[in-house]
Amino acid sequence: MKHFYLIFYLILMGCQTTNQTPNEVMKHYYRNGKFNGSILIAQNNQVIMDTVFGYRDLHQKAVLKKETPFYIASLSKSFTAIAMFRLVEKGLLSLDDHAVKFVGNLPAYAHHMTIKQLLNHTSGIRDYENILTKKGLTNNDVIHWLQSQSGLAFKPGTKFQYSNSGYIILSLIIENVSGMSYARFLKENIFDPLQMHHTTVYEPNTVIPDKAVGYNRNKEVEDYSILTTGDGGIYATAEDLYKLDKALRTNQLLSEESTKLLYQTPILENNTHSEYGSGWFIEKSDGMMIAKHTGGLAGFRSLFWRDLKNGNTIIALTNQGDAFPVFDFLNDIKKTLRQQAPE
Repeated sequence: MKHFYLIFYLILMGCQTTNQTPNEVMKHYYRNGKFNGSILIAQNNQVIMDTVFGYRDLHQKAVLKKETPFYIASLSKSFTAIAMFRLVEKGLLSLDDHAVKFVGNLPAYAHHMTIKQLLNHTSGIRDYENILTKKGLTNNDVIHWLQSQSGLAFKPGTKFQYSNSGYIILSLIIENVSGMSYARFLKENIFDPLQMHHTTVYEPNTVIPDKAVGYNRNKEVEDYSILTTGDGGIYATAEDLYKLDKALRTNQLLSEESTKLLYQTPILENNTHSEYGSGWFIEKSDGMMIAKHTGGLAGFRSLFWRDLKNGNTIIALTNQGDAFPVFDFLNDIKKTLRQQAPE
């Protein structure tokens, strides 16, 4: 009998821990020192949570606001991909063009990779991350490093290998084709049309008022310190990212055809589909399509998860990076959305 009551108690406790609201989940992460940042959750295209927890500057005890910009790291790649598709729709390039057509100083071994292959990480171009680590690193530094390499990691189009270097090349293509800086092109073609007033590409001497300062789990400053664009470089807020989410769902930025191509994954050499489209990781299951991306550098982590069928969105931005268990958090929030879904 005692054994029966023990099992009943454990089942009951399990129900209590899983049957939570998003707000209860967030408070748990915050109270346990696992989240300091901004969170926005939408269900069925309606925002059900939009709030902040903690400080933008821990040492100064400056509290976070919804308008506080966070560095979003690799989540910037989604913007780079959208910018490339904007250029395609303007008739200024094709996804099948070779990158060297627009960036003439690429090494000879990289002359046969296409824009599409750079977008979906099948180009074979080697990743500079964890190799080039100097403060103030620029796109030109990465190009010089690529020129010193012996070749591609594999034949373009045959395999998937995530490469930040590829998105730096895309940034240079955007600049050379548009005649604008990457920052200005994104501002005029994405940020301003969507009224993303708190989203900025970080450049030398850029002043971003009241931006979040990055920290590690020990609350030591680990702020953003490199200057590459295309692969990263953007500061944004959760509310601004949700504006992007809605614009992509309603073809406000891109045509329906281009938006579908954005989520299209290539077939690899082994006849399997890659899990990456153009600027988005793509997950398909149970008739649903999920477009998602994360970012992480220094004291920052970001998450942008989009259920394209049901209008569910999860956006989380934190400036206490390595304290945040991104995927545990995502799974916990997804459970709350399933619980609250209409019958």
